[in-house]
Amino acid sequence: MGERKGQNKYYPPDYDPKKGGLNKFRGTHALRERARKIHLGIIIIRFEMPYNIWCDGCKNHIGMGVRYNAEKTKVGMYYTTPIYKFRMKCHLCDNHFEIQTDPGNLDYVILSGARRQENRWDPLQNEQVVPETKEVQKRLFDDAMYKLEHQAKDVKAAADAKPVLQKLVERNQSVWDDSYVANCRLRAEFRQQKKEIKGQQEADRQLLAKSSLDIALLPESEQDRDMAALMKLQTRSAKERESEQRLELLMRPALPGATTTTFGGLKRQKALNTQLQLQDLGIKRKQTEVTPVVERPVSLVGDYAGSSSEDSSPDPNSND
Repeated sequence: MGERKGQNKYYPPDYDPKKGGLNKFRGTHALRERARKIHLGIIIIRFEMPYNIWCDGCKNHIGMGVRYNAEKTKVGMYYTTPIYKFRMKCHLCDNHFEIQTDPGNLDYVILSGARRQENRWDPLQNEQVVPETKEVQKRLFDDAMYKLEHQAKDVKAAADAKPVLQKLVERNQSVWDDSYVANCRLRAEFRQQKKEIKGQQEADRQLLAKSSLDIALLPESEQDRDMAALMKLQTRSAKERESEQRLELLMRPALPGATTTTFGGLKRQKALNTQLQLQDLGIKRKQTEVTPVVERPVSLVGDYAGSSSEDSSPDPNSND
């Protein structure tokens, strides 16, 4: 809409651009009726009541936020900040009241025609956050020890107010508890858990199919992971380990001070294919102890006594 206003201005046939803009050519101000007292230093603005007041004319209450057409006048300066005065007419009677800005206290002051409804209190007693005064700010900037003490007081105040704030949070949660939001959060957690369980079951099924097992797998724990990390699986066969041990023996130098030599090609393949004995591999068998057997000496002369006794004994089967 702004560009349309600039394009739809009517310029009369006798307009002379040398005289300046269209407002200057017509002898009017850009603010029109709001600048009818501009020669007196007064401009008409839309003023909003900063707080509740009582009108002195009709004794009626005027609430905060009610808007009026007020005459704005600059009456002074507070350092580099201008001080303005606003004069307006009550909408319920013919009384006029004047309000002036107070930059030093960040407030408005009623000069005449009304009185303020006193609803003020000490912010410190109400446990509100109060901005520091200029004297305190200057001392915080200059004095490091005072700044440290001030920070310690702030930390203590925060610690004292923490239980009260926690109670307020819990009360708000109980008062403004939304069953729909809680249900959505719970369903989202259930979906996540169901997804994790399904993924674990699929991993267990693949592991059982790979290992050709038909057992029930328990969920793994941190202790199981630690034990699995400490275990070393033997992935090589006995034949491969024997070949590596044989190669290590062949690579070992014959003399203690000799350096290790490497060889390859046909010689290496021949050495690997050679069947070594147990003594070559450094394996010694434990010898079993054999008990000595005492042999009876053989006599060239027969036992006469024995033979004679045998011959002299009668044969029961004999007919003689």
